[in-house]
Amino acid sequence: MNRTEFITDRETYRRVILGIIPEATRFLWLATSGLKDLYLIEGRRRARPFLALLSDLVGRGVAIRLLHAGEPGPAFRKDFDRYPNLIDGLERVLCPRVHFKSVIVDGRVAYSGSANLTGAGLGAKSDRRRNFEAGILTTDPDLATRIMAQFDGVWMGKHCAACGRKAHCIPLKD
Repeated sequence: MNRTEFITDRETYRRVILGIIPEATRFLWLATSGLKDLYLIEGRRRARPFLALLSDLVGRGVAIRLLHAGEPGPAFRKDFDRYPNLIDGLERVLCPRVHFKSVIVDGRVAYSGSANLTGAGLGAKSDRRRNFEAGILTTDPDLATRIMAQFDGVWMGKHCAACGRKAHCIPLKD
């Protein structure tokens, strides 16, 4: 059954980051404006970088694309360097005009909403340190295809000729 649900705040972290992303088997596309360190809470006192999950997925053969608007924060960069398989296994494109946030898993389930790929944005932080966010999570093929088309259009440079910021919108190799 195809479903579309409205999700908010910490539910985004639980349903998207902990729920659908680990289920990827073929590909994972992530779009975000802001990109900072994000940690997965494991147990009462343990957390591991979100990048560890991405590294695990790459190790299982999942192709990952990350589309983002600005350079990641220093903690993200430090964590990135701990996972050498991400250098070739995680494709990144920086486009300063990206403001949409999307997660697409294997073309079968998609999230689109307001949450950046940050702890505060995805509700992974405490109640006093997280943002108020909202989005939709869907398995509806038509809606998932539209979310993928927006991502793919930017990824493939569909808007670059008229953008005027091409010098800032380049594929990145870490």
